[in-house]
Amino acid sequence: MGLLDGKKLLITGVLTDASLAFGVARLAQREGAEIVLTGAGRGLRLTRRTARKLDVEPDVLELDVTDETHAAAVRDALGERWGTVDGALHAIGFAPEACLGGRFLETGWDDVAVALQVSAYSLRTVADAVVPLMSGGGSIVGLDFDARVAWPAYDWMGVAKAALESTARYLARDLGPQGIRVNLVAAGPVKTLAARSIPGFSAFEDVWDARAPLGWDVTDETGAVARACVALLSDWFPATTGELLHVDGGYHAVGA
Repeated sequence: MGLLDGKKLLITGVLTDASLAFGVARLAQREGAEIVLTGAGRGLRLTRRTARKLDVEPDVLELDVTDETHAAAVRDALGERWGTVDGALHAIGFAPEACLGGRFLETGWDDVAVALQVSAYSLRTVADAVVPLMSGGGSIVGLDFDARVAWPAYDWMGVAKAALESTARYLARDLGPQGIRVNLVAAGPVKTLAARSIPGFSAFEDVWDARAPLGWDVTDETGAVARACVALLSDWFPATTGELLHVDGGYHAVGA
């Protein structure tokens, strides 16, 4: 018996096999879930290529969270395929270069708006795609980077993550009566494609491992994050929603 036997999941954010979402997708399959991936824009081809590296190659649907028609199209496709959906992983984030790197006071609204729409409002967009199909309740899990403090160089992406955390709480409030849970996993820094685009990311590497009580390996933590996400997507947390679960070696709990 797998933890996700019989579950039908939508998983976003798989770009390469180093993506946190790839680790979730792989473990979800091994725990018995049937999955569909999404990709967008130029990354769609990359997602389709990476999908072939999973144990069972899943279909890939196009979901550009800046296009209002895409959520409905994904919902229709999943409805025709499965009829119902049990869970979804939100692993979507992007900020223009101007939003990162220590130029917080110089960044214009047009760039900030993109970061907020793609990285925070998109959680509502993913919910739009799956909630109407969650007739028996379900679980939406998002990947986060703890936004309770101001990080070096993270700037407006940090603001977007704070908005993501707030969005998750409000969705948890409004979807709870339907039996739908909404939680976030705040992962420690991992060397993914997205992380490499963050100026100053290397500054986290040594500091995080030294401060985290359990230690932290930025090159090999996708397994820990995946296990947390799969647990939240399963039926093992039936009364947990609006939660921010840290999978960071305990870094968040220790003062500097």
